[in-house]
Amino acid sequence: MALRLRTDNWTVVWTLSPSPYVQQCRYRSTTVHTIVQTRVHIRRELPVNGLIPTGQSLLLVAGKLVDGAGEPFATVNPATEQVLGHAANATNADMAAAIDAARTAFDTTGWSRDHAFRARCLRQLRTALQGHLEELREITIAEAGAPRMLTRGPQLEGPIADVDYAAGLAETYDWETDLGVAAPMGIRTRRTLCREAVGVVGAITPWNFPHQINFAKLGPALAAGNTVVLKPAPDTPWCAAAVGAVIAAETDIPPGVVNIVTSTDHRLGAQLATDPRVDLISFTGSTATGTAVMSAAAAGLKKVFLELGGKSAAIVLDDADLPAACAHTAFSVSMHAGQGCALTTRLLVPRASYDDAVAATARVLANIAPGDPDHDGTVCGPLISGLQRARVERYLELARAQGGTIVTGGGRPAGVTQGFYVEPTLISGLTNDSPVAREEIFGPVLVILPHDGDEDAVRIANDSPYGLSGSVWGADPQRLHAVTAGVRTGTLSVNGGVWYSADAPFGGYKQSGIGREMGTAGFEEYLETKLIASAVPES
Repeated sequence: MALRLRTDNWTVVWTLSPSPYVQQCRYRSTTVHTIVQTRVHIRRELPVNGLIPTGQSLLLVAGKLVDGAGEPFATVNPATEQVLGHAANATNADMAAAIDAARTAFDTTGWSRDHAFRARCLRQLRTALQGHLEELREITIAEAGAPRMLTRGPQLEGPIADVDYAAGLAETYDWETDLGVAAPMGIRTRRTLCREAVGVVGAITPWNFPHQINFAKLGPALAAGNTVVLKPAPDTPWCAAAVGAVIAAETDIPPGVVNIVTSTDHRLGAQLATDPRVDLISFTGSTATGTAVMSAAAAGLKKVFLELGGKSAAIVLDDADLPAACAHTAFSVSMHAGQGCALTTRLLVPRASYDDAVAATARVLANIAPGDPDHDGTVCGPLISGLQRARVERYLELARAQGGTIVTGGGRPAGVTQGFYVEPTLISGLTNDSPVAREEIFGPVLVILPHDGDEDAVRIANDSPYGLSGSVWGADPQRLHAVTAGVRTGTLSVNGGVWYSADAPFGGYKQSGIGREMGTAGFEEYLETKLIASAVPES
C-alpha cells in the first residue's frame, strides 16, 4: 500500500511491501490535492478470535496448551485503554516445567539431527500461520497497537514468510566440512568439522515488534536443531500465545521443542538465564535489562547474545537531497510511534542548511497525525502503555528544561481522551550531549543537530553509547563510502536503501548488543562447532 503526503511543492510516497522493512520513500515534484492524515477514533474491540476462543490465552508446555499457576493477567488495547482479555500467568514452577520439557525434547528425540524433518515442520508452521493471517492481524493491531499497514510487512506477514528462509537453512547448510588429511605430531588424521545445535535456547523478547522478534529467534533456533523456551513481553502475550496455539494444533513439531511461557513475573527471565538446563540465552530489549541478563547467565557460562537499544543517526551531507532525507527520517521516527530500536532518532544536517532542514522536517511531522492503528492510512499509532507514554513525556519536559525548542508536536493529540498517544515531535536547539539526544526514548521524538562537515557528522554519530543502525544521505559515492566506513554501527542505509531482510545479519556495536540475528550469521549463533579427528590407517 502507499501513503502520500504533500508539503509545498513536493510529494512523499511511502510504500510498504510484504517483506520485512522493505520500505521506500519516493520524492516527486508533482502535486496532489489531498494530504493523508489519520485522526484518532476509537476502534472496535477484538471480536471473538479462533486462536484465543475463550478470551484467555494459554501457555504452551510440552506440546500442550495449559493454564498458568498464577492469576491470569489482563492484556490491554493501547489505542483504547480497554481490556481485550486475559493471558495465562506462569509461575516459576511453570517455567521449570517448560525448561524440563525443552531439555527432554532435545536429549531424547532426533529433532537436532533430522534436518529434513525440521525443515518440513517449519514450512508446515509457515503455512498454518498464513491460514490464520486475519486472526493474527486482529490480535497484533489490538494488542501491540501496530498500524494495520505494518502488519502487511514487519509486524506480521514478513516474519511469517521468513520462516521459509530458516527452513531452507536447515536443508542446505553445510553441517559437516571435510578439512582433509594432515599429520599433526606425525599421525595421519582426517579432520571433519561438525556443526551442531547448542541445546536448549531461552528466548526473551519485547513487545514492540512481537512477531518479527519472536520469529527472528524461533526460526533460526529451530532450524539449527535447538529446542526453545520463549518468554514474550507481558504487554503482548496474545501475539505469542496465538502462535503457540497453532504449533500445538496444526504442526508436527514434537512436544517440548517449542514452549511459550507468558507471565507478569520478570523473575522468570532470570530463571531462564540461570537454570543449568538452558544452554543459550537470546535476548532482545533494553540495554539495562540485557546487561542484567548477561550478568545472570555468566554464572553458568551460558552462551548469550543480545539485541539491545539504539540512538540511530541520519547523516545528511551537503550534496544530499535535503527534503528527501528529512522526509524519510521523519517517517522513520513516526513509524509505530517510534517504538523501534533501529529507527532513526537523531537527524544530523549541515549547519548552513539547519534552518531549512528544521522547516522541512517539521512540515512532514506535522502532517503525520497519531491515528487509529486499525485504519489503513495510519503510520503512527499509540505507545504500548501509559508507563511508556509517561517516559516519553518526561523526555519532552527535559528537552524544554534544557533549552530545547519543540518545533512541532510535543504532547498528546488535542481532543483525544483514550489511547496512549503522543504526537510526532521535532526538537531543535539541543547538543549531542543532552540526555534527549543520547538516551533511547522509544517514542516518536526526533532531535535535529547541526554538523560542520563529513568528519564532524561521523564524530557526532559515533558519540553515542549505541551503535545499532543509521543512515547516510548524499550524492558523491566516494564521500558516502568514507562516511559509512567511519560510522560504528551494525547496519547503515544509504539514500534510503533497505538493510533488513531474512538473509542479512542484524545487530549492533557497543551497547547495542552482542552477536547477530538473521542471515547465516544469526543462524550460526545457535550452533556449536565440533572437530572430529580420525586416524588414517597406513596403507
